[in-house]
Amino acid sequence: MPGKRTDVISWDEFFMRVAMAASMRSKDPNTQVGACIADTNHRILSVGYNGTPSTLNDDEFPWDTAEDPLLDKHSYVIHAEANAILNYRGSLKDMGGATVYVTLFPCRECAKTLVQAGIGEVVYLSNKYDGTEDNLIARSIFDRCGITYRQVTVDE
Repeated sequence: MPGKRTDVISWDEFFMRVAMAASMRSKDPNTQVGACIADTNHRILSVGYNGTPSTLNDDEFPWDTAEDPLLDKHSYVIHAEANAILNYRGSLKDMGGATVYVTLFPCRECAKTLVQAGIGEVVYLSNKYDGTEDNLIARSIFDRCGITYRQVTVDE
């Protein structure tokens, strides 16, 4: 009897690929972000991507960045991490110590939300805003709250 396969992808790569697939649902023309939340038993709790609230018609949506907050996409879009938390239908207690896999390092608002939800670790693919004020605040939030974070790579 032949032995089992040993060249399987890691859990980190598996969950990050789920986050990458979720990001493909984003209609944002500039930044597509996906998130996957997994518990310590390697069970997917929820996924999300950056997009508008479900009842906002995104065909009539201003997908640009503008000086006027009423015309700026940032005023309307819900980030992938927040959507993953909002999409979860179980008890938030289940997220205690869970890991979020996200294609882009979280902003400060998402950092606060992840901490409040009980997330224990953040695994990210890209940090294109590294060193910005928002990024430094997000890192400070994670550091002060004991949330670990690390970057991973995924083979194409």
